[in-house]
Amino acid sequence: MKLKTYLMTLLMLLIASPAFALSLDQAKQQGLVGETASGYLAARKTSSAANALVTSINAKRRTHYQSISKRNGAPISSVEQMAGKKLIQRAAKGEYYNSGGGWMRR
Repeated sequence: MKLKTYLMTLLMLLIASPAFALSLDQAKQQGLVGETASGYLAARKTSSAANALVTSINAKRRTHYQSISKRNGAPISSVEQMAGKKLIQRAAKGEYYNSGGGWMRR
């Protein structure tokens, strides 16, 4: 009986764990992360959740930027810089960004 209870508890935790994950919007609103001119997200405050989020988001962005670069025959650095400008422009009120001169808050 104890094994069954243990397995059910484990299953519930595994199902519920995504609910405990930090979303990009939450991290931005809390000031944990911000957009950079490089087109990538950066952690402003060190935490395992923020670092994991930054790593995950940036990997997806890099793949997307590579695709755009290849499709348009443009250097990936150009795609990254253009994306960085757009992401900074889209930062919502209260969110942080770094356009090269340190962290600023919109």
